[in-house]
Amino acid sequence: MLALALTAGLWLGSPAKAQETQIIYPGSMAVTGFSGTIIPGFEEGLPPGVDPVDETFIDTTRATLRVFDVSGLGGPAQGQLVYTPPPFEVTAEQIGQVFALAYDDGVREGVPSGIPNLYAGATSLHGVRIVTPDEDADGRPERQRRGTAGAAFMDGQFGTENGGGPGTIWKIDGITGAVSKFADIDTNSGPGIGDISFDSIHRQFFASDLDTGLIHRIDANGALIDSFDHGVAGRPAHGLAPVADDGAVMDIQGAAFDSEDPDSWGYTQDERRVWSVAYHGGRVYYSVGEKAEIWSVGIARDGSFAGDPRWELTVRADKDYAVTDIAFDNQGFMYLAQRGPVENRYDYSQFADSGKGEVIRYWRENPDDPATESVWVEAPQEYAVGFPQGNRQSAGGLDLQYGYDADGNLDTRSCADTLVNTGDKLRDNPALAEQLAAGGPPAVHGVQITSTPLVKPANVPPFGSWFVDFDGYFEDPEVEGHVGDVEVWRPCEGRAGYYEEIPGGYLPPFYPPDFPPPGDLPPCLDVEDVQYFCTPSGLEADLYLHDHAGFGGDSIKASSRTPGVGVTSPMSHAPGAPYTINITGHYPGDTVNVGLCFYRQSDRDKGGYFPCCKMTVPLRTPAVSCEP
Repeated sequence: MLALALTAGLWLGSPAKAQETQIIYPGSMAVTGFSGTIIPGFEEGLPPGVDPVDETFIDTTRATLRVFDVSGLGGPAQGQLVYTPPPFEVTAEQIGQVFALAYDDGVREGVPSGIPNLYAGATSLHGVRIVTPDEDADGRPERQRRGTAGAAFMDGQFGTENGGGPGTIWKIDGITGAVSKFADIDTNSGPGIGDISFDSIHRQFFASDLDTGLIHRIDANGALIDSFDHGVAGRPAHGLAPVADDGAVMDIQGAAFDSEDPDSWGYTQDERRVWSVAYHGGRVYYSVGEKAEIWSVGIARDGSFAGDPRWELTVRADKDYAVTDIAFDNQGFMYLAQRGPVENRYDYSQFADSGKGEVIRYWRENPDDPATESVWVEAPQEYAVGFPQGNRQSAGGLDLQYGYDADGNLDTRSCADTLVNTGDKLRDNPALAEQLAAGGPPAVHGVQITSTPLVKPANVPPFGSWFVDFDGYFEDPEVEGHVGDVEVWRPCEGRAGYYEEIPGGYLPPFYPPDFPPPGDLPPCLDVEDVQYFCTPSGLEADLYLHDHAGFGGDSIKASSRTPGVGVTSPMSHAPGAPYTINITGHYPGDTVNVGLCFYRQSDRDKGGYFPCCKMTVPLRTPAVSCEP
């Protein structure tokens, strides 16, 4: 306990201050974690019989968020600790304890700056601590284990000293480092924010609320717009009964609250509890529950929830742990990080049951296997996280980073060649102590940096990785769950990632000059919008069509009207979804003429001629290659 409260590390940062130069650069790695503890007046001594733990409080002067420069790792990966330049820091006094992180796109007053802002969400995942006013005249409030009249959150818990609360999302200016309150979900009673994701297409944010289970949509100015309720609107899409929020709240003044029992903290029910959110390819992907499922819901052209929730997969892992972070790379892999069940030891030692959390990745079946329920492969690949037995030390945060060259220098030409993930006790393994000694201390709670191809059985144990400690304190080998999320600023302009929307366009459609041949109908179709995505099979165009004549078609047949270019369309179409076509053999940026026949499948099934609206759509393809 005294080590947690008093020990100094290799560096101790000062509180975040406004500065003249930017704090975020391509490759900058932001990490959240517990800020540590202090015993006020410890030097003067404590009265006899007083338990030091009862007089131990959150150290509000230390950082709960750090932004690291990891552009140079000092050499090839050998399982060693990397000593970075002193990071930029934001203290618990300014923002309290935070977990989730997200960057925006750096647009300032409508003008791209190339320097994003950073956002952090209040959390209960680093414990919940309450106090009552000083009763023994020692100048310190009284710590409480159970809810009681007059209780308040401890200073440094939720940034209440700076106007924050458990539903606050904080903004850190990427140029000046100035801290401000961005948004507030004021109905959150204490569980906090699960995750945050930025949608650069519509310039909005999504945040999961651990109190209600809602995914909130927030505009670029921090105003709450609306929300999506997975428990009520999502579950029925997969044949599950709806589950409404039970209304439980965290009442720290009520006798039912127990600081060491997360079941008394007001979390919504597990079946509807959304942990992580990630905007990708026109949809918000999100994780639900301890027996983690991954779902998604579309985002309409106006930025609103499209109302088309879709079960993606049930996570296949050794333990039923929550997935607290999701990331996608430009090759179509979906990366997931587990975090052990929430705990809150009174002595601040453990905030999660660590040591069994996995970092895994899935990818889409290509082509889709109709014999499997999910469009994703059944068995994921796993990464070795940390040196302890089992190599499953995930603390629940991950992201993608640029590549590194053979000397450990950042290579921004490689968009997503490296995985960064948070973990506990990453270099602690007595059986390997001699080998690990040359690479630094064993008690590393922070980030592991690994080349993305190194899935198990490769890199076991992970001597092919680098390690970064969160706070520079190495005398706390037994703490668990003290590290949170990690997020990298990684702009990859001009590089198309799989299933990421890319800019293109279309021209007004025209109709065949010999119109109408037998069996055809007058013009009945308009094109409202076209969205483009890269996939492993090439360029995909999602056509939003308007049946202005009320013909009632439900299918299209697409063909190329441009020599040398191939156009195909799937045989089935989901109601309310756009019509998808695949384009191959074109040059990026070319206009491709696509012929469409819009019809009713029931008419075609009768055989012979069937009614069909025909038109040709000139598609201006994106000036980006979809080659991997």
